[in-house]
Amino acid sequence: MAFQLSPGVLVTEKDLTTIVPAVATSAGGMAGTFAWGPAEEVLLIDTENLLKSTFHEPDANTYEWWFTAANFLQYGNNLQVVRTIHETATASEAIHKNATTHASNVVLIKNRTHYDANYATGQANVGRWAAKYPGALGNSLKVAFADAGANASVYNAWTYAANFDDRPATSDYVSKRSGSLDELHVIVIDEDGLFTGTAGTVLERYPYVSKASDARKDNGEGNYYVDVINNLSRYIYWMDHAHTSWGAAAGGTTFVSFGAQNGESLTGGVDANNQVTAGDLNTQISKFANADEIDIQLFLAGPGRPHSAAAAGTTNITHMISNISEGRKDCIVFLSPEYSDVVNVTDAATAITNTNSLRDSIIGTGTSYTNGTSYGVMDGNWKYQYDRYNDVFRWIPMNGDTAGLCVRTDNVADPWFSPAGFNRGQVKNVIKLAYQPSKAQRDTLYKKSVNPVITFAGEGTVLFGDKTMMAKPSAFDRINVRRLFLVLEKSIAIAAKYSLFEFNDEFTRAQFRNMVEPFLRDIQSRRGIFDFKVVCDTSNNTPEVIDRNEFIADIYVKPARSINYIFLNFVATRTGVSFEEVGG
Repeated sequence: MAFQLSPGVLVTEKDLTTIVPAVATSAGGMAGTFAWGPAEEVLLIDTENLLKSTFHEPDANTYEWWFTAANFLQYGNNLQVVRTIHETATASEAIHKNATTHASNVVLIKNRTHYDANYATGQANVGRWAAKYPGALGNSLKVAFADAGANASVYNAWTYAANFDDRPATSDYVSKRSGSLDELHVIVIDEDGLFTGTAGTVLERYPYVSKASDARKDNGEGNYYVDVINNLSRYIYWMDHAHTSWGAAAGGTTFVSFGAQNGESLTGGVDANNQVTAGDLNTQISKFANADEIDIQLFLAGPGRPHSAAAAGTTNITHMISNISEGRKDCIVFLSPEYSDVVNVTDAATAITNTNSLRDSIIGTGTSYTNGTSYGVMDGNWKYQYDRYNDVFRWIPMNGDTAGLCVRTDNVADPWFSPAGFNRGQVKNVIKLAYQPSKAQRDTLYKKSVNPVITFAGEGTVLFGDKTMMAKPSAFDRINVRRLFLVLEKSIAIAAKYSLFEFNDEFTRAQFRNMVEPFLRDIQSRRGIFDFKVVCDTSNNTPEVIDRNEFIADIYVKPARSINYIFLNFVATRTGVSFEEVGG
């Protein structure tokens, strides 16, 4: 503390209450293709309803990703999702485009940030309106308006007059500033019914908005039609004014009127989901690489690659493992075999051969063999489930469910419990599996660190393995141990930051031990570890370590192990034999 130069009392506080914090364990992440919604922007999705309202319904090019996300959300409520689009192409390829009211000069608007940087001042010359997001769905939109100056007969003949209380006129705000004719009604229509299923459905109404750039409502809220629509609409962006007077300040401006118009249809929107490449997907996957920016623990591989045939291969899987889970060191990638590996193959043996080959291509065999990775978990099946949005059945990879079972485990137990088996490993929404492996076939998968998924008569469909993709024998070849250490490492690392720039002396080292040991005892009491030891003293913080401005703590942990094999030995004896004589 500071020295005092004259008599007095100086009161100070020192906080010695730092603890090891709890960390999230159930947050998922995924990059995939969707028919609608902001592109190249990570969004938090917490329910299937929000998934639908944000990215629309699944279609033939997006359903694998869509249902992977939806299946995960059956178990949890925290999924960070980024939509992938195709925006760079050769002359023979399509790219994603937004529908506009000037189809000969269409644009690509990825998200609000992209709009603000490139189109917010009306510089695109694509007409008055554009679909808010890229894709063919935008071609279903129509925008109509009626403004001040439309006389009663014209307004009453307007197709959409019944959707508003009265004609637009001059707002009080503009009238008080000697302006006039600023109000207008804007309405957004689902002209073709692609959003709602019913052509002509009204999607949005914006009554009595103003052409004046500084317009305010009586409550002080902004009422400039450009800002209102850009901020509130789920379907359109403003792109240009109908007249140069629109967008002027209110003072002394008479805004030019166009009466009532029955609408401009948006056209030119393009879906290019069938053109999305592995490179496109990798770019969006990389948005999850920085652990300081996005907090996730479970990364969903979905189908492992874009839906396009040109993207076949394991490029995205290896990128996910190498650059996301192993790069961050705080999350696990969950993956499945590819569709062609297991669906509609000749028999279960072929499916298993294909699945094991995929596994080998990821972690290697022979001279290219590695020890694998404990940051990857591979299941061995796809499931057949009902798509209620399109009234069809779909084959969906199971990694969304496998990751979801980890969330269920967090909710009913702790992350260091196994997510497999009959207690916590029951899979939802399964009509049938792509194949049903026998015991011998499950053995083949398990030796390759692939977790079987099987259906038991009367018991449902169950994740029947809890291995990571760690190939060498290790405690880290089990999901529960890997997740245990993710919790320990992240929690203690966060707490350890508060020792930075302190002195490396016995006081700081004792404070660190007193912070970590209660945390580990709590984990031990919750069956996560058998025993532990924290060493942080002069034995590892030697004078040389201190002189290098370093601080070392060695934390020894005996992790709890899940039961994978049960042996029940039944021994029949003669009636006269004593159990004490034959008992072990």
